Amino acid sequence: MNNDNKFVVEGKLSDNERLKGQSRLLRGTITEDLSDDVTGGFTADNFQLIRFHGMYQQDDRDIRAERIKQKLEPLHNVMLRARLPGGIIKPDQWLVIDKFAADYTMYGSIRLTTRQTFQFHGVLKPNIKLMHQTLNKAGIDSIATAGDVNRNVLCTSNPVESELHQEAYEWATKISEHLLPKTKAYAEIWLDGEKIESTQEDEPILGNNYLPRKFKTTVVVPPNNDVDVHANDLNFVAIAENGRLIGFNVLVGGGLAMTHGDKSTFPRKADDFGFIPLDKTLDVAAGVLTTQRDWGNRVNRKNAKTKYTLERVGVENFKAEVEKRAGVKFGESRPYEFTSRGDRFGWVEGVDGKHHLTVFIENGRILDYPNKTLKSGCAEIAKIHKGDFRMTANQNLIIAGVPSEQKETIESLAVKHGLIEASVSNQRKDSMACVSLPTCPLAMAEAERYLPSAVTEVEALLAKHGMEQESIIYRITGCPNGCGRAMLAEVGLVGKGPGKYNFHIGGDREGTRIPKMYKENITDTEIMGHLDELIGRWSKERNDKEAFGDFVIRAGIVAPVIDSAKDFYE
Repeated sequence: MNNDNKFVVEGKLSDNERLKGQSRLLRGTITEDLSDDVTGGFTADNFQLIRFHGMYQQDDRDIRAERIKQKLEPLHNVMLRARLPGGIIKPDQWLVIDKFAADYTMYGSIRLTTRQTFQFHGVLKPNIKLMHQTLNKAGIDSIATAGDVNRNVLCTSNPVESELHQEAYEWATKISEHLLPKTKAYAEIWLDGEKIESTQEDEPILGNNYLPRKFKTTVVVPPNNDVDVHANDLNFVAIAENGRLIGFNVLVGGGLAMTHGDKSTFPRKADDFGFIPLDKTLDVAAGVLTTQRDWGNRVNRKNAKTKYTLERVGVENFKAEVEKRAGVKFGESRPYEFTSRGDRFGWVEGVDGKHHLTVFIENGRILDYPNKTLKSGCAEIAKIHKGDFRMTANQNLIIAGVPSEQKETIESLAVKHGLIEASVSNQRKDSMACVSLPTCPLAMAEAERYLPSAVTEVEALLAKHGMEQESIIYRITGCPNGCGRAMLAEVGLVGKGPGKYNFHIGGDREGTRIPKMYKENITDTEIMGHLDELIGRWSKERNDKEAFGDFVIRAGIVAPVIDSAKDFYE
């Protein structure tokens, strides 16, 4: 670790640095905690360390107060996030996770996430080891999907739509494997792997204290920005010639999380470092990650992400260090353009003649509802499907690689179980929320549970003003941590307290502009009142086909965010 330079932040290290350093490469005393039946949770440092193994300790906040009255501890459980680079899962694997969700989770659901993978919610301590072993037998793990490491690598969905998409997906997988922790702790604890007694085990890329903060990476194929590059620390933008991948433009330093009341925190767009040839991809990935590892702020975790390192040391200094470490000189950025970022619903034919069906999953929550048996439908399709499933970064699902002779059968099952609904509006398809309450410990306001009714209200406002064929990129996140990616929406709500949100407007449809706060700490009713007025103006004053976010900027309702560090809060 290169600490002998002027860019290291001096001061007392955060306590997370202590616990990582003392963790014996992420082992801690997790094994001892598993055998402790006095509590349903994990204690001391292990509460944090299990995150590196892909889990968060949570409890059902809806019943927390009642349990306290009964002198019971909160109903501790874990949420697990799987590692699936590019979001691809085979039908036999799907059936495994479907059965585990039904048999061993409190909620019975499979939750598709904005990190292009799935989550189990509500797994009690006695079933945690079984969960990891069940997934392992199916060829799935949850290594490094949380904690201060490089997390699940996203890739533009449907990589078999063209040869370029397939190549991009393969690089997403290579990057994920290259940047994984090397510790054997995961295998030892969860899979009963052989314990490693050697003191020589170390982490050559991540470092034995791992990263200062979480790190997110994507591979994106223009013109679809479905992975929201500006929400991520490191992004590889595919550049092609004659339909073949020749290299990547590298974008560094995006991120959406912030802290209420702390103006030293803010969302930030990524900077374009320039072009690299394919053979330098893994070197540059490691170069960016290790520069952040060594220069990132280990004193103040609120300013520990890559975006703050770039702001503090300067983009050119960071870029030069990456070039030195990777043995590469960034070339001039090759031209590219993002024109969309949503999922294309319905059928698409791939280059191999097979078909891919994208279905809308509101909030990504796959469960059987009274009128929509989504979970049963996915399982029925998995039993006969010969291709694979692809989870999107917009929380939807692609049934990919369907041969022509199966297309009618798959579609019939999808319609029967409510996976295809003609009545779903464009507005609903363009809306998204994080999980939030009741399970997320950080949640300040509702998100997933509020979104369906909120969208219904927005649909009514669009219809009221004759705009029912239009839609607004509309996102809700229950806290400022940013999981719902509200800070790249045309309308973004950020939870501030029960029933209250900060109301941001002015992002664009392509995901390349951060919205500005329009009103602070207001109720959902007040938000709809403001939207009524704003949509009314948009309907009357818009230029031809002008999107809502572009309109509120042009009309001077809010100023564009040019430099988040300077004008996000102005």
